[in-house]
Amino acid sequence: MARLSLTTHKRKQRRRRLILIWWQQLITTISLLILSLYIWIYKYIIDKPRIGYFSSKIDRYSILHRYVFESDNMAISQVRMNRACFIKLCDMLKEFGGLQPSRNMDVDEQVAIFLHIIAHNVKNRVIRCRFHRSGETISRCVSRVCSAVIRLHSRLFKKPEPVSENSSDQKWKWFKNCLGALDGTYIRCLVPIEEKPKYRTRKGEIATNVLGVCSPDMQFIFVLPGWEGPGYYLVDAGYTNGEGFLAPYRGQRYHLNDWRDGYKPTTPKELFNMRHSSARNVIERCFGVLKARWGILRDHSYYPIDQKNRIIMACCLLHNFIRKEMPKDPFEDVEDEGTGYNGDEDEDEDEDEDEDEDEDGNGDYITCIDTSNEWTSFRNNLAESMFDSWNATN
Repeated sequence: MARLSLTTHKRKQRRRRLILIWWQQLITTISLLILSLYIWIYKYIIDKPRIGYFSSKIDRYSILHRYVFESDNMAISQVRMNRACFIKLCDMLKEFGGLQPSRNMDVDEQVAIFLHIIAHNVKNRVIRCRFHRSGETISRCVSRVCSAVIRLHSRLFKKPEPVSENSSDQKWKWFKNCLGALDGTYIRCLVPIEEKPKYRTRKGEIATNVLGVCSPDMQFIFVLPGWEGPGYYLVDAGYTNGEGFLAPYRGQRYHLNDWRDGYKPTTPKELFNMRHSSARNVIERCFGVLKARWGILRDHSYYPIDQKNRIIMACCLLHNFIRKEMPKDPFEDVEDEGTGYNGDEDEDEDEDEDEDEDEDGNGDYITCIDTSNEWTSFRNNLAESMFDSWNATN
């Protein structure tokens, strides 16, 4: 058998090398295509609205995608939470809240509709056009989701935790064992004509008075274990300084505006009021963020008063959920876009009126909690301790 010439042998080696290189490039290209396809599918699964049915008439995917899944900025604008937070809420409502998909509407769409309504106080007829649903379907959706959110109260309410002895928080370290701040706020509502007198405020508006208790980290506390024990709450001058309620001194400077322009406290009572106001302001900020986030709490809504009260409760629970799950609350210290609403303004105005009424002796104060010598001594001793420490460092 004749041996191949050297030239032929080199030609065959070169051909094999080219085939090998071409084969390696082909494998690399196929691998990249498979990886790209996998990434695209994964992104599609994550970003696409999780609707478990198909409609030949309306593209439900595109509607829900526009309001929730297009981007985090759009989701926060329309439903007040980012996409990851929205998905977790839907899962919790299904697992713990008992919310189930209907024949034609999945859980995600139900939750999106409810959040969009309470965020922007949108009328039923407007939602019908935006989501292409009937008015009856929208009404049932609001009722179902609201009930499911309220069922999460044991998971979303903040459990009271007293301020520890070694607290380093400058606003709260003086108030050992304090559980938080307590105050009320008005939420406007619509009621039958015969019930309007009992809902009329001193400003002549028809509103329901909502009592709120919040922790120092601005989460609401609605399920309370009772008023017994060493814990207490910071309250304003409209409440009696009694067991479980630590109120400021009346007739003394109190509001934070009184301490601006370089004015310094000159007595233990003034220093106590200044620090009390600084700590208790957390409930005013909490109400402000709550109303800035949920437009349905800033104006009349077209729901019966019983349903409105349930919606108020759901808004507070969702407020806690957002503050737990989102690294930064987008509505803290920010006015609501398009409303010009600053949550602290209304609360400060109410406080000013409370103080004016106090000085005139005509205020409608809570008197069912009696004062006691022990509680009065506790406040006086705390004020003296604050003042002595303050004098030693100033």
